[in-house]
Amino acid sequence: MDKAGLLRTIAETGYNVGFGAKKTFATFDIVEKGPGWIGFVSLAIGVYALYVDALAAKLPSATLIIAGIAALYISFYRSGEYQNAGNEQIKLFNRLRDLYREVDGNADISVSQAKLAQIESEFYAVTISKQIFLSDWYAHYKFFAQTQIRWMDEQLNFNVWKDMIPLSAKIVIIFSVLAIIGCIISSFLVGYPLLCK
Repeated sequence: MDKAGLLRTIAETGYNVGFGAKKTFATFDIVEKGPGWIGFVSLAIGVYALYVDALAAKLPSATLIIAGIAALYISFYRSGEYQNAGNEQIKLFNRLRDLYREVDGNADISVSQAKLAQIESEFYAVTISKQIFLSDWYAHYKFFAQTQIRWMDEQLNFNVWKDMIPLSAKIVIIFSVLAIIGCIISSFLVGYPLLCK
């Protein structure tokens, strides 16, 4: 492998490790903060339900029960495990950044390849495959908005639509836009503008 190929490989591995770390931290954040926020919002709605009859109806009550079940499900995750794994992955990410700069500064290719293989091996050893629902969306934000990724972007040329928005979010966006367009068109066809509001 030549220098250019190794730089690209390090950048690709850096993306995998950095995004993995952010996804692990996203799960940690959701597991740590989610049940507390669900409990607070449920309690606030319950208090307001004493004064607002609409909040005491069946639909809001059923929604609060579902939210309580979601909080119970979230509590099964061991947050400390995710915090430790995320910290280790961030250390590996930083080592990859340093390795990238060493190779860019003409470090020995074979020694650098060995370092890369070691970092990859350590990453696979600390990776947690079970992540919580929506951690991928949150991880995209944490990675692309909160992380210094310029060194990877030199090689990978990140694109907003292709790389920075999760596939499932793209599907939601496309179906939402199509639903709004369909609603607007059907409203005008039957003669009632904004029928879908």
